[in-house]
Amino acid sequence: MTFLEFMISEAKALDPSLVGAASIRQTGAGGRKYPERKKSEGERKRVKAIGGGKTAPVASYKDRKDIGGTKARSDVEQQPTKERGSAEVKQSYADKVKAERKKAAQARIAARKGGGETTTEKPKAKDTEKKATELLKKKTTKTVAPGYKPAQASGLTRAERDKKRGEGERMLKGIMKDQETSKYKKETGKAPDAKGRTKIIGRVNKRMSS
Repeated sequence: MTFLEFMISEAKALDPSLVGAASIRQTGAGGRKYPERKKSEGERKRVKAIGGGKTAPVASYKDRKDIGGTKARSDVEQQPTKERGSAEVKQSYADKVKAERKKAAQARIAARKGGGETTTEKPKAKDTEKKATELLKKKTTKTVAPGYKPAQASGLTRAERDKKRGEGERMLKGIMKDQETSKYKKETGKAPDAKGRTKIIGRVNKRMSS
């Protein structure tokens, strides 16, 4: 409770005639119509990586330029272009009904010529019950494993994460290259030439992609 609200409640308690009277609404900062609900710097929990394994709170959103302003209804909703109850509106509605009736009549004529019927089939009770059962069926939710622990934020930026991943991939590729070179020497009994090195690189790339 703010100090202003406390003073108003105390005044009403001392003077019964003030009970039911309108309260003073406190406006927000920056010309807002209502009190500001933005969290303070210490209350915000969202963080972003700033590099070096460190995180920092995300920057606050900028204030809108139209704070405190009231938009006209015509700017928010589509307004009628014609007067309600006018002859023009009535005529347009009549034309719409006439077009719908004409379309239905053409459908009936086409059905009669084709030997079909225009009667609308009602859904079968069995199908309705089946659909209702599907809608009311209890949905099972996936349970989380008891030992599951969410991944902790590393505090690394995207560039730092990409760099680490690249270092790991290059190290793994070097290990695979050594393995394939040793395998080639055992198979051929000699060091790989240009053609052999191309073959080794192809095997390494295939293993990396799998």
